[in-house]
Amino acid sequence: MLLSKSPFFCPPIRELSNFSCHEKSRVQFLVNNKNNINITKAAFNNGNLAISSNLEAPVGLIESGKGIGILQFFQGKNIFITGGTGLLGKVLVEKILRSTPVGKIYVLVKADDREGAVDRIAKELVSSELFRYLEEKHGNYYQEFIRETLIPVVGNICEPNLGMDSDSAHAIIENVNVIIQSAAITTLNERYDVLLETNVTSPQHLMSFAKTCKDLELLVHISTAYVNGEKEGIILEKPLIMGENRRNDICETSQFPRLNIADEVNMVALSSRTASSNYDMTKDMKRLGMERANLYGWYNTYHLTKAMAEMVINERRGDIMVVVIRPTVIESCYKEPVPGWIQGNRMFDPVIVSYGKGQLPAFLGKPDSLMDVIPLDIVVNATIAAIAKHGYMQKSELNVYQIASSVTNPLRYSEFFEYLYEYFSSEPLIESESLIRVNYYDYIEKIKYFDNFNDFSKYTREEISRRVGGGNAVATKKAQMQCRAKIMYAEHLCKMYEFLGLFKARFDAGNTQKLLYEMSKEEQINFDLDVTKIEWRKYFQEVHIPGLRKHVLNERIIYV
Repeated sequence: MLLSKSPFFCPPIRELSNFSCHEKSRVQFLVNNKNNINITKAAFNNGNLAISSNLEAPVGLIESGKGIGILQFFQGKNIFITGGTGLLGKVLVEKILRSTPVGKIYVLVKADDREGAVDRIAKELVSSELFRYLEEKHGNYYQEFIRETLIPVVGNICEPNLGMDSDSAHAIIENVNVIIQSAAITTLNERYDVLLETNVTSPQHLMSFAKTCKDLELLVHISTAYVNGEKEGIILEKPLIMGENRRNDICETSQFPRLNIADEVNMVALSSRTASSNYDMTKDMKRLGMERANLYGWYNTYHLTKAMAEMVINERRGDIMVVVIRPTVIESCYKEPVPGWIQGNRMFDPVIVSYGKGQLPAFLGKPDSLMDVIPLDIVVNATIAAIAKHGYMQKSELNVYQIASSVTNPLRYSEFFEYLYEYFSSEPLIESESLIRVNYYDYIEKIKYFDNFNDFSKYTREEISRRVGGGNAVATKKAQMQCRAKIMYAEHLCKMYEFLGLFKARFDAGNTQKLLYEMSKEEQINFDLDVTKIEWRKYFQEVHIPGLRKHVLNERIIYV
C-alpha cells in the first residue's frame, strides 16, 4: 500500500518552530528489587541516579499463591496472531499449543495462496526443532493435532482487512477471542517509509479489524521497552499519549512541536517523489528516519515507529481491552522449549560474535552501565499470564507490561564482557577455511571501554590493524581490504548500539512482578517469568552462546 493512501496522510506539513528549555525536573518512580516494591524519589547528580535502598513489600496485590487461572482462561479459546513465524511469535505459538488447552490458533501468513501458507507453517514451525517437545507430547497424533489446532491464514498486515479473503476474515470475526499483534520490522535503521507502513499503519488496520470481531476479549500488542526514547531514570509502565515526544531536554511547558503521525506520513510520501533512483530513495529514507527519530527524542527509526504504533492503538482502541508487552533486548530461550534457541543474528549477538573472533577490541559504552537483556521464554510466559489475567477482567483499558531485568536482576557491561572473555578464551570462534585464516583466537583480550566515538575509533583502527596485519606496508592487498572491512564493521556496530552502551534509564517492571505474585505455585513452574532467578554467567556461557553457535552460526564457523 502506498503511504499516500494511508489513513494518516494529510497535507500540508507545518513548519517546525524553534524551541528551548533548560529546566530539569525530579523523577518519581517505582523501584523493584528481588520481588520488593517501593515508591521513592530520585534525582540525577552528574549523570548518576540515586536510588533508595529501603524497599518494602508490595501492597494491594492479590494474595500470593491464589493463581491467575491461566489454563482455565485458555480452555477452548481461539487466538489470531500476526507475526507467528517471527522470533517471538514462534515460541509463543509453541508454548500456547504445548502448555494450554487452547481451541484454535489462526496464524496470519504472507503467501501466494493457502498451499503456500501451509507449506510455510510446516517448514518454519511444525517441522522445526522448536516444536520437537510438542511432537513428543502428541506422538502419532501430532500431525492431526496440528491440522485441527494450527490454522494458516493467507494475508498481509500492510493491506486493509489484513489482506485476507472473505471466508478467512469471516471465520476469525465469528470465532476469535484473543488477537496478538506480533508482526513488525525490527531493523533499527530500516527505511522510514517501510517502517511507517509495517509498524504504524498495519496496527491501525488490525485495530479496525478487531472492532468487527464478535467475541473478542482482548488485543495484545508486542512493542519494545525502548519506545520510551531518551527519557532517563526509572521508566514506569505508562501508556504513550498521542503526539508526545521523548526528548530528555524538553520540559512540559516547552513549545516544542508535538509529534504528528499524519505529518510524518505526508513528509515521507512527498520525499519519495524526489528520489532519482532506488539507491537514492533507500539512502534518503534511512537518513530521514534517523533525523526525525533524533528530533523527537528516540534513538532510531525503529523505536520511533513502535512508539507511534502504541499511540495509534491507544487512540483508536475504543472499548477494546488492550495489553501492551514491552520487552527490552530479547535473547535466546533460557529453559524452554529449547535452551539457547534463537533466530537470526540480532541485537547483542553481532557484538558477541565479533568479540569471540577477536575482531572487537573496544566497546562504545561505560563498564558500569546496565545492560537489559531478557530471555525469550520469559517474555512468552509473561505474555501468556498477562493475557489470562486481563482476559478475566473484561475492562475497557490499556495495560502496559515492561519485561525487563535492569531493576530486578541488573547486569553491567563489565560483567557481560567478563563472561564473554572467560568463555571465548577457551572456546574462540574462527572464520571458515574459505577465507584467509587469521589467528584471532590468539587475541581474545579484555575489552576496552570508550565513551567518545573518536577515541573508540582511533583505538579500534590501531588494534585491528595490529591483530590482522593489514595495516603494514607488506600486507597483501586482500589482507588490507579485509582489515579495512573489519574496522568499518566494528565502528558501525558500536555506533549503532551506542545508545545501549551509554543508556541512562532503567525499566520498572512492577506489573510483571505483580503477575508473579498472583500466580499459583504450579503456574510459576509451568509459566516461569521470574527474572531474579537468572544466573547471567550461566545463561551466557552455558545457554546463549552455545545456542548462538548452533542455531545461527552453524555452517559459517568452526570450533577449535
